[in-house]
Amino acid sequence: MRKGVLEFCILTILSKNDAYASGIIKELKAAELIVVEGTLYPLLTRQKNAGLLAYRWEESTKGPPRKYYKITEKGAAFLEELNSSWDNLTASVEEIRTNEKKKN
Repeated sequence: MRKGVLEFCILTILSKNDAYASGIIKELKAAELIVVEGTLYPLLTRQKNAGLLAYRWEESTKGPPRKYYKITEKGAAFLEELNSSWDNLTASVEEIRTNEKKKN
């Protein structure tokens, strides 16, 4: 489940701006979804291979070139589906939680 949520979060981050791996990790850590590069890179590769992400190399003034990831049209469409599924799931869980509180 955590892997799926991380993939959802990666697409969401990249729907706002292109980013390189360290930037993605920084945003995930800020949201207290601690993740290390060893976890992130396989997820990025899987999403790229599925056509959800693309990347480009950009020169850096502070070291080697950076690989910037961006969401593709297919990725954006998939993200819309994920958002809808997430909304349905959280509404269902909240309904169960609310009904449980009423019983007690």
